[in-house]
Amino acid sequence: MKTILGIFGLIWKLYIAAVFVISAVFLYPVIATMLSNPNNKKMAFKMFVFWSWMFRFLCFYGVKKVKESNLPEGPYLIVGNHTSYLDIFLMYSILSNEPFLFLGKSEILAYPLIKTYFKKMNIPVFRDNKRKAAKSLIQASKEVKSGWSIMIFPEGGIPDDDNPKMIEFKQGAFRLAKSLNIPIVPISFTNNHKLFSDPTNILGPARPGISHVHIHEFISTEEIELLSHAELSQKCFDIVNAPILIANPEVPKN
Repeated sequence: MKTILGIFGLIWKLYIAAVFVISAVFLYPVIATMLSNPNNKKMAFKMFVFWSWMFRFLCFYGVKKVKESNLPEGPYLIVGNHTSYLDIFLMYSILSNEPFLFLGKSEILAYPLIKTYFKKMNIPVFRDNKRKAAKSLIQASKEVKSGWSIMIFPEGGIPDDDNPKMIEFKQGAFRLAKSLNIPIVPISFTNNHKLFSDPTNILGPARPGISHVHIHEFISTEEIELLSHAELSQKCFDIVNAPILIANPEVPKN
């Protein structure tokens, strides 16, 4: 049975890949034209929202907001766990009313189509180059001042082992929140790893279904100011991790 499910998952991943590539090529002329002028970035964001909804429709992915707390006035920092590439594709339709940019690892630039979309729309972080990493944070600061919220996965990538067990948050996101004096919105994805596992896991789970998302109470700038970077990181980790442990009791707690 496990092998049969694995084969179905592989077929589903191939279907998802086909939908992504075809839709990316189809939308490329429109989005690339918009992104050629920085003043059109927020129009491009709306196209990414449209793309997210189209992807959900074609791939039979619904979203259930198990918890949906009130959001602060933007801009703000969004932090979440990272268990699947679905986390990225779904975010635009989950928070479609607040324009945001991803602050993500530069390794994404190795993929031809994604490179164009990511470099011009979002902020790549070169983690192995301190000078370039600092420039990324300066760019993030400028974007926030221009009204953009920032989305970060503080784990730094999808965990290699025991997914969805979370790994320790990197503190860069929380240094950014404190330096920019903006609220933090924690988000939990509790089952995306079951809907679309890492493509390198050839027979890993993949299927249509409902993504469960928790949008938690935001952490105010007043509270952020009172906490150290480490305390703020741990607080966000605990908030994001709590519903994951409840939804996935098999996940080790330590």
